[in-house]
Amino acid sequence: MKLKRYFWPVVATATIVLSVWLLLRELHGLSLEKVGDSLAAIEPLHWVFAGLSTLVAYAALAGYDRVALLHLRKRIDWLFITVCSFTTYALSHNIGASVVSGGVVRYRAYTTKGLSPAEIGLLIAFCSFTFILGTITMVGIVLVLDPDIVLRFGDLLPISASRATGGFLLLLVALYLVGSVMRFRPLHLGRFAIVYPSLHVTLSQIAVGTCELLGAAGIIYFALPEAGNPGYFVVLGIFLMSFSAALISHVPGGLGVLELVFVMGLPDMADADVIAALLVFRLFYLIVPFVMALVVVLLFERSRFRSERASEKT
Repeated sequence: MKLKRYFWPVVATATIVLSVWLLLRELHGLSLEKVGDSLAAIEPLHWVFAGLSTLVAYAALAGYDRVALLHLRKRIDWLFITVCSFTTYALSHNIGASVVSGGVVRYRAYTTKGLSPAEIGLLIAFCSFTFILGTITMVGIVLVLDPDIVLRFGDLLPISASRATGGFLLLLVALYLVGSVMRFRPLHLGRFAIVYPSLHVTLSQIAVGTCELLGAAGIIYFALPEAGNPGYFVVLGIFLMSFSAALISHVPGGLGVLELVFVMGLPDMADADVIAALLVFRLFYLIVPFVMALVVVLLFERSRFRSERASEKT
């Protein structure tokens, strides 16, 4: 039990150390001054587009909770859902252990709206699956339409196998949709029943899952210069690989992992430009939302504390 408790923290720490070491080796000779120049060279309009991409990503993340509640047939004010979802993901993206950190926020928030612990647990699982579904869909599309992207990371996978892998992933998504059309029976686990989502819900899952990834990748794309830029689609593919690697490694914020994969995947671009774009991503997608989420949590807990004291007095 103790080994299980420390396994992922050890893996995450080892991944950070290895990634930072490999990254430093890749960026040998790169100065902070060059990175600063690259940040200063980003056009004002591209800063705006990067900000709008952030809004798209977090609006889609709010859709995760919205779709899950739609599946659970629970009606909750959209503003409450948006704030709860934003706070959940802003914290989990930075802290890590998304099931734990996100679970605490959702539990505190949704219990005030009458959801039971079992329903909240199902909501968390449903949101996690929505992200996986969106990732599988986008990876499948990228590998089918641009199988050459794997060559940016060496000869790990033949082009034909790359396209076949993408086709297989899209087939899995299609089978999931077929299950919605066929209306499979609920799976009963004791007193608990897992109901297969309706077609409307599954299509909504794919929509919000893919939009979140498209928005997040857009932040990096707009922060990159035109010189050597391979285009949005390639940047999206590299982002999917780097983000997936960061999640698998359990590294909070993908520290070192994102940078390493992007520097390797964009060899035709200056390292300083790539690092500058990733700094913009971390600022817009991680740091600013994290600070805002902390304020939301403090205000929420303060209001809950006051209401509890008021109820005790009465």
